[in-house]
Amino acid sequence: MKSAVRVAILGFGVEGRSAFAYWRSAGAEITICDANPKLKVPGGAQTRLGPEYLTGLESFDLIVRSPGVRPPEIMAANPNLQPEKITSVTREFLAKCPSPVIGVTGTKGKGTTATLIAKILEAAGRKVWLGGNIGRPALDFLADVKPTDYAVLELSSFQLIDATQSPQTGVILMIAPDHQNWHADMREYVAAKGNLVRFQAANHMVVYNAQNRFSSDLAQLSQGRKVPYAVGQSTAGNRQDEAGAYIKGGQIWMDKIPICSTGEVRLLGRHNLENVCAAVAATWPVVQDPAPIKRAIAAFTGLPHRLESVGEVGGVRYIDDSFSVVPDAAMAAIRSFAEPKVVVLGGSDKGAEFEALARTVKDSNVKACLVIGEVAPKIAAALDAAGFSDYVTGLSDMPGVLRAAAVAAAPGDVVLLSPGCASFGLFRDYKDRGERFKAAVSALAGEQ
Repeated sequence: MKSAVRVAILGFGVEGRSAFAYWRSAGAEITICDANPKLKVPGGAQTRLGPEYLTGLESFDLIVRSPGVRPPEIMAANPNLQPEKITSVTREFLAKCPSPVIGVTGTKGKGTTATLIAKILEAAGRKVWLGGNIGRPALDFLADVKPTDYAVLELSSFQLIDATQSPQTGVILMIAPDHQNWHADMREYVAAKGNLVRFQAANHMVVYNAQNRFSSDLAQLSQGRKVPYAVGQSTAGNRQDEAGAYIKGGQIWMDKIPICSTGEVRLLGRHNLENVCAAVAATWPVVQDPAPIKRAIAAFTGLPHRLESVGEVGGVRYIDDSFSVVPDAAMAAIRSFAEPKVVVLGGSDKGAEFEALARTVKDSNVKACLVIGEVAPKIAAALDAAGFSDYVTGLSDMPGVLRAAAVAAAPGDVVLLSPGCASFGLFRDYKDRGERFKAAVSALAGEQ
């Protein structure tokens, strides 16, 4: 009698739980390995918990890496381990998915772009499965995917760092420094993103941001067709008005075909126009018709915590952009509003630099900054160096932040939560941070 395959799952978060259900259904003998010694696990699994959870993996037939576990750490703890034994939820899905896959990566805009791609395909009558880093692990729906369907995956550098297969369509959005506390350096971060298209064939396609050097360079790794998108000028100084997706004369175009007016886009900011262009370019080979694309764009209001308007109190608009976890995202958000702004910045440290963000604050009609979290001293120093002194530090909770914002703002102003940093320390995650912001805005309205 053939013995069961022995599988080790490294990390038992969202993807780890999905991996457990998937390989358990295949009859595997599973061991859950996690750094948390008090982790609660489902029945039917063996465990290896605590600081040494990565050791002794050579005896397993298959090792499923969760996104937060770095491949070099696995190999360092197991020098004799065969690298080909290591896989992930993303790798398994790409290897087994029967339908075409559209993968989206980048530093900012992945969730918005992936969701809009799915909505455009649905508007054109296609069955679509949306998942990956956006919230639903891809293995959760693999068994239900039909060859005529489409799968759209938002993919992070954590998921792509050890990828050995690329989706048929890869979308590379803007790339800027991020996760420098996890990656060895910026080179490793960019290289991980490049795996989205590194293994593409000649009949595949990469959609890339022609205005971002990293995105443009990574597109050259693909053997497939290269389709640019741009809003305004490309890095080469040429308008992207003859190929790919672009904006011209207040219209979004695709290969000289008008799609819709920019006025029909309900998302705020230039960066979201870029995301819309990326979605148009990614879906055009399938849809080939402006009408469903236009319907989907006009109906799409965005995702929670991404430049989400959450209320107006005393003539001041409050905007939740808690998903902003890198300085470039905060810079894009600040530039999205011409009105005077009170901006909430800061959080936990991912190794980012804040000089460019400070200059953006100085040059963008910002009245005041409320700086929170462990990086507050770094941001304050950058603001000082930029010649901006209207900031407050020492705030430790969201109600206090909102009270300070209400004092600094006047009717017609915008209070913008766009931290440019991860949320850990003061909040569980970006969702918790955004929800507490919304709650504090509601409480403020109740006091009026």
